[in-house]
Amino acid sequence: MKILIVEDEKLLAESIRDLLAARGFQAEAVHDGETGAAYGELGVYDLIILDVMLPGLDGRQVARRLREKRCGTPVLMLTARSGLEDRIEGLDAGADYYLTKPFDARELLACVNALLRRQGGQVDELRWGDASLDLAAGMLGCGERQVRLSAREFGVMRELMRAGARHVSKEALLEKVWGFESNAVENHVEVYVGFLRKKLRSIGSTVRIEAVRRLGYHLEAEA
Repeated sequence: MKILIVEDEKLLAESIRDLLAARGFQAEAVHDGETGAAYGELGVYDLIILDVMLPGLDGRQVARRLREKRCGTPVLMLTARSGLEDRIEGLDAGADYYLTKPFDARELLACVNALLRRQGGQVDELRWGDASLDLAAGMLGCGERQVRLSAREFGVMRELMRAGARHVSKEALLEKVWGFESNAVENHVEVYVGFLRKKLRSIGSTVRIEAVRRLGYHLEAEA
């Protein structure tokens, strides 16, 4: 699961990012409304944690802009204001849930998990053919045989399993696995796809990662 944090208090943003990373989420943080809106419009995130008070565009303006762009990513809005009118304004702007500062880390995680479950994004395992991907343990398996994946291998395999027979472009993999600000290039994707092909063979899986020129990669499974 990939989460965007839009929070101008950098220490708070870092603590939220570390909390989410410790729970297995991939989190990125930006610190102003314009950047938050631009990142959110990419459509590569499963959840956006959005502060109300931001430089440039405020959180409500960011939420409205995302909804106007037909971005359906769930938004968890953070604010120091607890008044009823403030909560109504945030929800009317397009937020899915409203959390008042200061908040307990357990409450934040509960909200994150609830919003991900609501959109069907919180699952424990992905399967394709005879291969399975344990999302909590980062293990790729086939029957009784399992192999642990590195963070990048896990990210690439997760996106390929989500897409299944549909093509996933190298550009999409770079954005979702390496991140928007990464200096990684398409060759990095090719290297990690090669690693995954070897690991699929090592566990005896019949699943193959096929490449199609200019379209990217997709999974195939032998009958």
